[in-house]
Amino acid sequence: MPRAVRISPNGDYHTLTLINVPTPTPKPHELLIELTAAALNHRDLYIRQNLYPGISFQHPLLADGCGIVLPHPASAASPTTVSKRVIINPGTGWRSDPIGPESAYTVLGGTATTPLGTLQERIAVPADDVQLAPAHLSDAEAAALPLAGLTAWRAFHTKSANAAAGRNILVTGIGGGVAIMVLLFAVATGCHVFVTSSSPAKIARAQAMGAKGGVDYTDADGWPRRLKALLPRERPFLDAVIDGAGGDIVGSTWRLLKLGGVVVSYGMTTLGAPTLPMQAVMKNIEVKGSTMGSRQEFAEMVRFVGETKIRPVVDRVVGGVEDLEAIDGLYEDLKTGKQFGKLVVRIRGEGDGARVVSKM
Repeated sequence: MPRAVRISPNGDYHTLTLINVPTPTPKPHELLIELTAAALNHRDLYIRQNLYPGISFQHPLLADGCGIVLPHPASAASPTTVSKRVIINPGTGWRSDPIGPESAYTVLGGTATTPLGTLQERIAVPADDVQLAPAHLSDAEAAALPLAGLTAWRAFHTKSANAAAGRNILVTGIGGGVAIMVLLFAVATGCHVFVTSSSPAKIARAQAMGAKGGVDYTDADGWPRRLKALLPRERPFLDAVIDGAGGDIVGSTWRLLKLGGVVVSYGMTTLGAPTLPMQAVMKNIEVKGSTMGSRQEFAEMVRFVGETKIRPVVDRVVGGVEDLEAIDGLYEDLKTGKQFGKLVVRIRGEGDGARVVSKM
């Protein structure tokens, strides 16, 4: 029987548990996929910490996955799709509306709202929710792409209104999967990208990937001033801020933003309450929430990655759904924030568990 990993109740940090599951039988509109790699996101840590709504102790974990389409007489597979390598849309219920989901939106992995999760060996998913994996990506890189890539694409391309060459974009908290994908998308678009981090090493990595500069955000009063000194003389302001930390990001950046500048928030990893100073209102600064994205945006994002040959950054790969100790180590990396890029579980095939460094 195929194997999967779920959580078992254990106080405020649930235990990883390996289970056997029946081989899924695909419906006529679905594809049967043998998963080759799956990747973690911060939501997976929140699920284990009992900080995420509607968690499940029955369903497999994780939302990101790459795999191979298997033949099955009941499925939507055709001779042109069988044996193809695909990546899975990490959410369901959102077709194309740029405003938001048309129906109840569900993210895969570890919740009661869907039985689907990618930390297992086989999965059946709707054919409309898969895309061919870009050919230049390894399995680990392809598995690292879906949730971070989709979230970054919507935040930058759909919501920021500044996905254009020459614009100045600030990406906060560089090192996480979404922030890195925003950096890659914006650099590939021709933007001038600046980053924040508490780690000089992460800022240096971002500059090696195309960022124009970065500042240490732990100096709460001084980093906006230092960032201002980095902005180009011919365009001495920010066009947009793409933020995953929350807190007082508007209060810290409104002086740097242009009239009508945009702050896009896709997450809130800090405990500080957000503020909206009246000065920001008078500058007509827009604050926009953004989360995940539609099936259409997912397809657009994957196509852009294929055309530009962008490679998601993979920090570390461990091997096998059975190696719960190694998988637990990836969660520890998320806890400490030590990673730069995505953390991946190799389910089968390529890779030996070594650290992987991907470049654009």
